[in-house]
Amino acid sequence: MSGTAEIYDAVLTPGKLDLLRAWIRRQSWFDGDPEQVEQVTAYRFVDPDGEVGMESFLLTDGIRTIHVPVTYRGAELPGAEDALVGTIDHSVLGPRWVYDASADPVYVTEVRRVISHRDTAADHMAAEDGTITPAPVNIRGGGAGAGGDAEAAPRVIRVISEENDAEADCPLIGSPGTLSGTWQDAEGSHTAVLVVID
Repeated sequence: MSGTAEIYDAVLTPGKLDLLRAWIRRQSWFDGDPEQVEQVTAYRFVDPDGEVGMESFLLTDGIRTIHVPVTYRGAELPGAEDALVGTIDHSVLGPRWVYDASADPVYVTEVRRVISHRDTAADHMAAEDGTITPAPVNIRGGGAGAGGDAEAAPRVIRVISEENDAEADCPLIGSPGTLSGTWQDAEGSHTAVLVVID
């Protein structure tokens, strides 16, 4: 299991959703109205060194589901200016630099580990009282893929498709080299591939 992510009851300025909307509007893969984007759910991984926060959002604009993994850092990540989503002020942890996770080596290492070890997302622990709850997204790694460059960035599926059809040129849910997730929303249960490693 991927460990336990400590969650703070904190005030964030700007809020995460405001930050994500501003970033999404600049992405070539998004052609909707960013003001319609709302959070569906999110899941987390844990940095073994305890330095980098990792949170992956599932969002909707009312038409499609969007997957946005980010990392939170207490200082700038050198050489990653193009991957900067923005900065936020965390009332407990102070200033945080938020990055597109696919460009962050800590996320790349961890998502590869989760996939190859057939692991899951981290549980959530409330920092105030120690209450632990399971991840709201049932994440599962599909096992090691075909190999390739262990340092290469994973392919994050941004606009989610729930197709599980090899003929549709989509990665199969639960297949080697994939990270798949199952989550609930007002329309029911959904399962899809979220990340692929080569």
